[in-house]
Amino acid sequence: MDDLSNRDAAKKINNLEMKPARRSDLGPIEEGEKDTAFADLIIDGKSLYEMLKKYNKFVPSFGWMSDDNQRDIIDYFLLRKPHETMWYRYPLMVCSWCGDEECGFISVQIDKENHLVSWKDFYLEPEKKKIDVGPFYFEWDNYKQVINSTFGTAGIQ
Repeated sequence: MDDLSNRDAAKKINNLEMKPARRSDLGPIEEGEKDTAFADLIIDGKSLYEMLKKYNKFVPSFGWMSDDNQRDIIDYFLLRKPHETMWYRYPLMVCSWCGDEECGFISVQIDKENHLVSWKDFYLEPEKKKIDVGPFYFEWDNYKQVINSTFGTAGIQ
């Protein structure tokens, strides 16, 4: 085995799935808050929304907002294009009202090496506060299929 294969073998490969969700399905929301529907990513049986909701009232950036926005998110997470301002960091969780990054967001660094994609260095933005979660490693073929499957999950809201 070469050095790259040895490094890959040492990493725990995480299982990634997608499940349509609503904020109200995953716990109470306060009066006046938006009951946003979205594509939740499930990592090793755990909801991404549930893992990160304590950091703010953000939701995953997948499966909702305009078609163009959804395509951009998919292109970012499949590393087809860099984010305009963050390059190799991407908006994983966004404002549940509008999805605008100006409202704050949770970012993640994404790298791809051979057949593995890694998510690491999660930050609450714009505070640049490190979040103690991850890293996660996904096999590319499964990852690509799941990220593509988020398109149109919850539609335009």
